[in-house]
Parts: sequence; C-alpha cells; structure tokens
Amino acid sequence: MAKYNPQGRNVVLEIMVYGLLIIGVIIIILPILYVVMTSFATEKEYLTHRFFIFPHEFTLEGYRYLLQNESFLRAFWNAVEITVVGTFINIILTTLMAYGLSKKFIKGRAFLNFIVVFTLIFSGGMIPTYLVVNSLGLLNTYGALWFSTAIAPFNLIVMRSFFTRLPDELFDSARIDGAGEWRILFTIVLPLSKPVIATFTLFYMVYNWNTYFHAILYLNDNNKWPLQVFLKLMLVKGDADLGQQEIQGVNFTHSARMAAILITAIPLLCVYPFFQKHFYKGMLLGSIKD
Repeated sequence: MAKYNPQGRNVVLEIMVYGLLIIGVIIIILPILYVVMTSFATEKEYLTHRFFIFPHEFTLEGYRYLLQNESFLRAFWNAVEITVVGTFINIILTTLMAYGLSKKFIKGRAFLNFIVVFTLIFSGGMIPTYLVVNSLGLLNTYGALWFSTAIAPFNLIVMRSFFTRLPDELFDSARIDGAGEWRILFTIVLPLSKPVIATFTLFYMVYNWNTYFHAILYLNDNNKWPLQVFLKLMLVKGDADLGQQEIQGVNFTHSARMAAILITAIPLLCVYPFFQKHFYKGMLLGSIKD
C-alpha cells in the first residue's frame, strides 16, 4: 500500500507518473534525434551500422546534395508560394464569411449556416470536386489547390461563434458614429480577433505546407509539384535499395533524405513562435458559448 509523506503527497504515484513521462519523452525524442544525426552521417556509416545516435564522422554532404539539386529547390519554392498565397486566401475568405454569418440581420443566415454544417459532415467527393475544378479551367494550376479548399467548415464555424460573442454595444456605438460594416470589421472586429485569426492562420499554413493529395490530383506538371510530393519520391521510390537513390538525375544518399525531412519541417518550426502567444487563447475562443 502506498505511503504518504507528511505533506500528503503520494510518492510512489509521482514516481510512476514521472517515469511514464520520461519514457514518453524518450519515445518521441529518439526518432527525431535519429533523423537529425543521420542527416549528418556518411553513407558508409549508415550502411554499416544502420541505427546510431551519434555518428562517428559528421558531414554536410546530404545538405549539399539538396542545395545543388534544382528540382528540390523548385519544389521548396513551390511549397512556399502555395502556402503564402493559399493561407492568405483561406484566412480572408474564412474571416469575411464568418463575419457575415455572425450577423443576425442577414437574410437566409440560418440556411447558410445549415449548408456550412452540412458540408462539415458530408463532402462532395473526390470525383465531383475534380470535375468542378476541371470545368472551371483550374486544372494544373495552383488555383485548384487554393480554391478547392478555400474555407474549412470547422474553422468557419468556430470563427463565426467568436464573432457572435462580441458585444453588440461595440457595433451599435460604431454605427452611431457613422461607421459602415467594412470599417467596423477592420477597426473593431479584426483587432479583437487576433488570437482566433492567428490560430487559424497557423492551421491553414500547416495544411497548405503539407498539401500532397490535392497536388498529385490536380497538378500534372512535375515542375509545379510542392515539397511534400518531392519528399515522397525521395523517401518511397526505390526504398528497397540500400544504396543511393536517384531521382531526376541526382543521387540522393540516406543522409540527404533525412536532411530533406528536416528542411521540410524547419519553416513551420520557425513560424510557430510568432503565433504561440495567441495560439492557446485562440484554441478556446469561439469554442465556448455564453
């Protein structure tokens, strides 16, 4: 039976909890550490030992492979373009629609809200969406990626709920002073909505940066493929081979493949700290209704 110390703390239980937490941290950190260290290891050491934490000889050969490969650099900048423009479109359209649906005087508001909830439960499907994209002439363009997923229903519902919770007195005072809806939106609503906008901006950025399925579905030109598609080709194509992998004329060693994984993750890791102060608050705002 567990004994309690004079302060009333269950020492045995605390030891078990901390032990499980330490094991969990090791399970999470070990694969990350392996990827990082393998990116700096030589191909000979990888083929000899396969699994190691610290390589005996550090090299930047894997990173040089990537930085000298035009296909990788082009895929990286494609991903940047898709993410920046796509996130801008996502957050603008989501904010405008959420603000409109939060106004009780909008005619047909209940029906539109029902449509949004309906699309959250039932989607049009891959083939109908592809046919619509093709009929609009967006096939093999980035517009297919941006506009086919321009508004996420869940994000829209949460943001609409946040706008609904804003005090009506703010809007009434602004209207008395002669402010229109656009001025109210930009001078009152948006400054008060920084946490929720920052949160969904981060969500959209992660989604656009990691886009893969829609890219191979709508983009036929290999030169327009984003980084995730290129990364998949590096990691999966010829995976049974133990030696160097060749993609589009350049040999990629295992260290280069691990380096590509790190480079793919670094942009989001660099952006997250700028949104962190708003992220936790934004996760709760709009999800609780008074």
